[in-house]
Amino acid sequence: MAFLGARARCSAAAAAKVAQRRRLAEDARGPPSPPGSQRAVLYVHWPYCEKRCSYCNFNKYIPRGVDEAAVRRCLVTEAQTLLRLSGVRRVESVFFGGGTPSLASPHTVAAVLEAVAQATHLPADSEVTLEANPTSAPGSRLAAFRAAGVNRLSVGLQSLDDTELQLLGRTHSASDALQTLAEARRLFPGRVSVDLMLGLPAQQVGPWLGQLRELLRRCDDHVSLYQLSLERGTALFTQVQRGTLPAPDPELAAEMYQEGRAILREAGFRQYEVSNFARNGAGSHTREARIQTLEPDNWMKEVMLFGHGTRKRVPLGELELLEEVLAMGLRTDVGITHQHWQQFEPPLTLWDVFGTSREVKMLLEQGLLLLDHRWGFGVRGRVWLCWTLCCWICCLSSKTPGGREPPPLCQEDNRLSLYPRTLLGNWFGPSDDFKSESKGDAMSGATPVEDPAGAVSLCSDHL
Repeated sequence: MAFLGARARCSAAAAAKVAQRRRLAEDARGPPSPPGSQRAVLYVHWPYCEKRCSYCNFNKYIPRGVDEAAVRRCLVTEAQTLLRLSGVRRVESVFFGGGTPSLASPHTVAAVLEAVAQATHLPADSEVTLEANPTSAPGSRLAAFRAAGVNRLSVGLQSLDDTELQLLGRTHSASDALQTLAEARRLFPGRVSVDLMLGLPAQQVGPWLGQLRELLRRCDDHVSLYQLSLERGTALFTQVQRGTLPAPDPELAAEMYQEGRAILREAGFRQYEVSNFARNGAGSHTREARIQTLEPDNWMKEVMLFGHGTRKRVPLGELELLEEVLAMGLRTDVGITHQHWQQFEPPLTLWDVFGTSREVKMLLEQGLLLLDHRWGFGVRGRVWLCWTLCCWICCLSSKTPGGREPPPLCQEDNRLSLYPRTLLGNWFGPSDDFKSESKGDAMSGATPVEDPAGAVSLCSDHL
């Protein structure tokens, strides 16, 4: 998985050669300008980790050994297949996530990027992001990823407190994190993102704010604040359930979030999305609705046989598409403009759908919501986002053919939930039980599933 010494130098040299071929091919091809529906972003999933963190329920695997050449071939094949079937002519950005993609060799990253550039237009200045953990990303390895074509790094620090890092099951120390961060900023100036978690068991506001301030002295590009979500099946969930750890205090988590927002705002950061803050530009996209084979070995077998590991794919229906527009738009600081809404629902304006809602009127009066004739629809009070989303989608369902009622939610109990996709996940329709699906149905229907096995996902940028 991780290559060291002479193997690392060979891998870096191979990656650099592949990246150079890609750049030469792009220069010769020239920059086409396809319409919006033919543009997309690409997500590449590396499913392997060194160990499972105590809070993580993502689809990841801790293998005894990885046949990386086989995984590389399958990632390349699936990228080519997906791009061919989708008709996408331009990929705006590529994101390598996981798992721990910094455990992959730079040669694998370069090979995927070369395949994308051969199948479609990948501009030389497109953003290529790699998630990295401090223990799997020494400076020499980061330099090799840069040579392979990566130009933005997302570093999973999570905490600058060694006790908290041990609680989370992380393999690095605070010192490791800061050292990796310094190397990352040297190699990727102005293009480094860091993650910081809040709302941990027994975590206090003051020390956590101290961590955030320390982080801002070291990285002023992009910061993501993530509230701990206790997921069933994780070690932390079990410890809290058994009483060996205290349950996270939602009131303290809300205070951390609000105080953290204020500190970042004073430092010149723009909160462009619920959990994301940036100084140098930002953007977000939505994923395609699809069922993906989870287990890596089975995924590779299917890619070898069919060219992809996708079990089902289907266009979103009218209501589902509008729900995505609403949920994704209201997570951002831009909100939903009247012009953007009309692209998806010309017969009904934002006022037609939401203007008569009692809940919307209440939020307007409290100053937590903006709905006007000039701009559109947006959230002012981020802490209430999940509850208000349920209210608004209820309005949307009642105005749209085939609408359905949302699950009952208590305003008081859910006011501190900061991540609507987590809260509304079961309502939007993700399913973990898809193993009985027939391969004969491949590419024909869909249910969203997060974090497939080593896999490639295309996300249209039109939402």
